[in-house]
Amino acid sequence: MLMKSLSRECFSLALVLSLTTASAAANADELQDVKTQLDALQQRLADVERTTNAGTPGNAVTGGATKGSFKLPGSDTSVTLGGYVKFDAIFSDRSAGVGSTGDQELEPASIPVGPSAGANERNQVKLHARQSRLFVRTSKPTDLGELGSYVEVDFFGASGNESVSNSNGLRARHVYGTLGGLLFGQTWTTFSDVDAYPETVDFGGPVGQIFARQAQARWTQRFAGGQWAVALENPETVAALANGTAFRADDDRLPDLAANVRFETPFGRYTIAGLLRQVRIDSASDPASRSQKTGSALGVNAIVPFGSKDDLRAYFYFGNGIGRYTAGFLSDGIVTTTGQLQLPSQWVAAAAYRHFWTPNLRSTLALSGLATQTTADTAGPVNKNAQSTHLNLIWSPLAQTNLGIEYVYARRETRDGLSGRLDRLQTAAQYSF
Repeated sequence: MLMKSLSRECFSLALVLSLTTASAAANADELQDVKTQLDALQQRLADVERTTNAGTPGNAVTGGATKGSFKLPGSDTSVTLGGYVKFDAIFSDRSAGVGSTGDQELEPASIPVGPSAGANERNQVKLHARQSRLFVRTSKPTDLGELGSYVEVDFFGASGNESVSNSNGLRARHVYGTLGGLLFGQTWTTFSDVDAYPETVDFGGPVGQIFARQAQARWTQRFAGGQWAVALENPETVAALANGTAFRADDDRLPDLAANVRFETPFGRYTIAGLLRQVRIDSASDPASRSQKTGSALGVNAIVPFGSKDDLRAYFYFGNGIGRYTAGFLSDGIVTTTGQLQLPSQWVAAAAYRHFWTPNLRSTLALSGLATQTTADTAGPVNKNAQSTHLNLIWSPLAQTNLGIEYVYARRETRDGLSGRLDRLQTAAQYSF
């Protein structure tokens, strides 16, 4: 704009100069003045052209290569800052107990079981903002592919003092770097497809989700119509002892091997996932000391579109290696009363339909369940199965705002036949930035 303005001024003065020249004898002083102004404007125009050709000053912050990103001075790395603030108000007919986060998100393992389950803690109200999160993403083009990094935290770390400050601790969710198809760091397990999970107001989501974020080394390769990925991931064994208590083995010898293949079709997106892992018990105080077995599992995920915006999301997993990948509800192995390490068959499944009433008003109905095979000598307190139902209504008055209300029903049963149920009503307000 400045260059155009100066050019117009130069043209105007040149015109004046040509007209003035016609009467130069009578207007010598005026002619000299016009020439001086024209020379000054031409010099200013040359200065602007030199500045423009020199590019952006080296100390300026500029727009990045991706939407919402920026580049720091002297850098070709695009940086994106984002996250959201979320407020939850939750009413539960039964409490998970003091110190449990089961009152802040659905944790089926914390549902009290038995005839008098949770009788002393009913009609619990909980308000919190712990799901709020922050992230930083970077990307930089290189000859070997895009070099990127991602760090994301929320506030579901150590619980704060609810009587005063509610100063909940930060928790690392994702911390990883990428170079082309190579990823190193902590993120969702390759055994899952989180895009196929239902949209819920509740942070915990349906029971039985394949839910693990852990350190891994992963390779992802695109192909026509989809992609495949394979990863070596952090191992951890959680077994149930003969008395029903959980036992964590700290002597894992091999990383978990996880892989998936994703197909993108006109009829939806489908993912087949597999897992191979060593389940190992190595404790001198346990009869199954230094026992190990190989566990495996397969899963199928689907996102099927209906109409312009509706969709069906579903998944089904089966095997004897699922265990702790169900957010800790199922054990990896069971040490029977006779001292044998067993890997029981397990399954998880969910189906959810999301319907848009209007472009900014939608609902999801999600049904889910999981179960494990048990034997006669399996300890009574060991989890046997669970089910859940989520029904919500979410309004987005703005693109970055969600206001939601949701009803949650969940049930848990243990090996000894004891069961418990939970009815919950939750509202939430979320603003993304």
